[in-house]
Amino acid sequence: MALLYLVGHGVSKYKLYPIYFYTYWSSFAVEGVLALFVIYGIFLLAMDPLPGLKKLGVLIFRWVGAISIAVALGVAFTPHASGIKFMTATITQLQQTTSILTLCLLLFVCFAIRPMGLSYRSRIFGVSLGLGMMATASLCTAAMISHSGNMYTTLSIVCVIAECSALLTWSAYFTFPEPQRKMILLPTTSPFLRWNQIAMVLGDEPGYVALGEVSPDVFAPAELEIMRRASAKMQPALEPPAAMHSLSA
Repeated sequence: MALLYLVGHGVSKYKLYPIYFYTYWSSFAVEGVLALFVIYGIFLLAMDPLPGLKKLGVLIFRWVGAISIAVALGVAFTPHASGIKFMTATITQLQQTTSILTLCLLLFVCFAIRPMGLSYRSRIFGVSLGLGMMATASLCTAAMISHSGNMYTTLSIVCVIAECSALLTWSAYFTFPEPQRKMILLPTTSPFLRWNQIAMVLGDEPGYVALGEVSPDVFAPAELEIMRRASAKMQPALEPPAAMHSLSA
């Protein structure tokens, strides 16, 4: 709006366009990075009752995020790509990857909303729904720009409506009180329970077993005293009956 105001007061639009260009694409890049953090936070909140799956999901999410950034850089890199074209292609690809991850998160929340103790009135679902609207609009905008440089189309109006709908959705979800999260009751045959138990032990340090001779120096004095007392109590039970009879005689 400030640039439009300056153009209306006689400032050349050719001088203001570089400011608009770099401001727009820098904001677009920051939006893509912040969207990844928001998706990450929503996933942690949704998986909070199942710490095992939460730990496994965090690991997978980090790998997916790193691969997404690498793919964005790889797709944008071409032999004839200049600095500006490389920047715009990288940011656009990053935004598209973030949009796809957002839609995947929304799909996951929709399928796991009941097992996770959530409801459709939960703010986790509301924020995911709004992000899904904006992600869909972003993908449509990217497809439109790749086929046509004209922004004044019906699809552009639809994308703006989707973004406004996302803002209204968030406003509604944060205006009304959120229902309390239900206690999760999973049957013993539930795959969520089994996957959570398996994921709980992944990444933990394994146990260690001493093989062969063990030097007494590796034990603390208290441990040696406990083993001595235990050995003294077990010694009478391990002696043969004949030896016990001769001792009594």
